[in-house]
Amino acid sequence: MTTLPSTSNTSKSEQPPVGYRVVEISREPVELYKILKFEGLAESGGHAKAAIAAGEVHVNGKVELQKRKKIVTGDTIEIADEKISIQFVAPAETGEADL
Repeated sequence: MTTLPSTSNTSKSEQPPVGYRVVEISREPVELYKILKFEGLAESGGHAKAAIAAGEVHVNGKVELQKRKKIVTGDTIEIADEKISIQFVAPAETGEADL
């Protein structure tokens, strides 16, 4: 799988910070609470939203209170002792229409 740079106009580094697990996304942006839910950092969407509202989640080193914060390539997320770095990967071409 090849990692491709984001089409966003950010100056963020393509290399994940040391100690961060890389999470690959096939489209961007993705809402913060969805990443927490799908990566198993929260038990459910409701739990993810509650953790964000309680100030337990950091995005790019700052407390994030927006549940639907748009996350893109290069963003980092920290919750409890978990640290992840977001990287965009182009979806495989299957010839099927996107749902």
